[in-house]
Amino acid sequence: MSDTDTDEDEREIKLVMAMIRPDKLGDVKEALAEVGAPSLTVTNVSGRGSQPAKTGQWRGEEYVVDLHQKVKIECVVADIPAEDVVEAIQQGAQTGEPGDGKVFVLPVEDAVQIRTGERGPDAV
Repeated sequence: MSDTDTDEDEREIKLVMAMIRPDKLGDVKEALAEVGAPSLTVTNVSGRGSQPAKTGQWRGEEYVVDLHQKVKIECVVADIPAEDVVEAIQQGAQTGEPGDGKVFVLPVEDAVQIRTGERGPDAV
């Protein structure tokens, strides 16, 4: 086994997943580009956490909105530290108000690039 193979095996694949405010997506994308995050998946989601519920009225009836619109960002990394991606998301998404979101880092067991069949960190 050569030194190159050892370095290859030490590279870990991580999934960085974040739920953020939709209006902060542009700032987060810019921050991720600055750290060299190679890929990004964005999904519109609804959820609730520490952000308080909102009440409103429609046609004289009061209603409560406790599921807030969020954007889910997923970024799989192997060549750049996951911590750099976490910091970029945090800096781009932070407003200081409840409901800014959360970031999760998960280990990825394996990755396969469909077109080439490459596996592991090279597939990312």
